[in-house]
Amino acid sequence: MTHRVAVIAGDGAGPEVVAEARKAVDALGLDLTWHELPWGTGHYHAHGTMMPPDALDTVRSYDAVLLGAVGDPSVADHVTLWGLLLPLRQGLDLYANLRPAKLLDGIPSKFSDVDMLFVRENTEGEYAGVGGRAHEGHPHEVALETAVFTREGVRRVVEYAFQLAEQRRGVLTSATKSNASRYGYVLWDEIVEELHASHSNVRIERVLVDALAARMVSNPASLDVVVASNLFGDVLTDIAAVLQGGMGMAASASVAPGIDTTPIFEPVHGSAPDIAGRGIANPVGAIWSAALMLDTLGERDASQRLLLALEGVCREGPRTRDVGGSATTGDVGDAVAARV
Repeated sequence: MTHRVAVIAGDGAGPEVVAEARKAVDALGLDLTWHELPWGTGHYHAHGTMMPPDALDTVRSYDAVLLGAVGDPSVADHVTLWGLLLPLRQGLDLYANLRPAKLLDGIPSKFSDVDMLFVRENTEGEYAGVGGRAHEGHPHEVALETAVFTREGVRRVVEYAFQLAEQRRGVLTSATKSNASRYGYVLWDEIVEELHASHSNVRIERVLVDALAARMVSNPASLDVVVASNLFGDVLTDIAAVLQGGMGMAASASVAPGIDTTPIFEPVHGSAPDIAGRGIANPVGAIWSAALMLDTLGERDASQRLLLALEGVCREGPRTRDVGGSATTGDVGDAVAARV
């Protein structure tokens, strides 16, 4: 069966790391074809939009999307985000964003035992896009940003997190702030308790997000699976990336278990315009994201081969300078491809 994968290489260092991920996947010899979609800042400057009006229909014709990164100093960040990434996540109903945070052998960190999996709600919450501004430019100008928590939206991502916890060490930590946010997060807490009845083999913890952030940097080994809202998941996973060696190590998968839609896989380090074109960006997050993609496509053996090769390169080198080495982006990609 041929897998048709769309590639949005994007901006900055995005094309550099995506090229190495493709190289590593190609070395596996799978029946997989790549299809480039030239969307991002270049498209914005040429057409006034980050992607074309029929982008969702285009993406739906593929089995998966490998995304590098989008963003450039020439375009405001909120224009970039709301012009491409969030419309894709919401339009495709990719309600769960998976972010593994595991410290691989050979990667420097202040901790020796980091192995967490974050499940971030991906389509509503604080990033629902509900709100507006009024009286712009006046002293009494007001901006409203409304977080949206629906019973079904919370239920499905928490249910998925419970299922993942059952496959791991059996502990689910729910990031909340229901002491202060008494509507959305109280609903969130109630749904976690309700679903726990069907997953009694999982131990649950309800932890306020500020306390959870402190715990992550003091005792990350105490955490297994963490489920969080859109905003909380966004913030906590950047902390987790630092614990696993830096943003260049961080992979992600935006998926929708139970829904026939096109998933998106991307490293979460951003476009890094300060190092773009210098050949020093760390491709591990992109290659790891490609491994998550293969697993989701049903190529589990190939996914494991790619992860083992990635672990071997992290352990023995070469490594880019952000994780203690001196290798180029291409050196790391070549090494992973050679190992598979």
